[in-house]
Amino acid sequence: MTEHPQHPLATALKPLLDAVGATPVPLDEAKPEDVVLEWEGERALAVRLPRLGNALDHLLAEMTRRFNGRPLAELARSEKQRVVALLEERGAFTVRHGVETVAAALGVSRFTVYNYLNRQDGSKSN
Repeated sequence: MTEHPQHPLATALKPLLDAVGATPVPLDEAKPEDVVLEWEGERALAVRLPRLGNALDHLLAEMTRRFNGRPLAELARSEKQRVVALLEERGAFTVRHGVETVAAALGVSRFTVYNYLNRQDGSKSN
């Protein structure tokens, strides 16, 4: 990979790119599917978005970071419910096998994840 000086846009976007699992790419290495960003009217940075298949794994890793690096299976029940709510907000359960994957990460059954989701839906309607 060609070394380039760190562009201010890359520095500014780093927390966002990390949060969504995207990767900055030097312009000369950009592929057609990468998103090219401009800074003051000039091409500054290309961003490679994560593959959809990795999205749920990335979201689960984000949840682990959010809960101080503790394994999700070791969280208290209320924390697991919060994880499910946050994952629901991010669309994690629209991914194929999302409930099963989240259940395994939390160390609970699919039925429990569905209960957490139903409980969340019930609290929204009140």
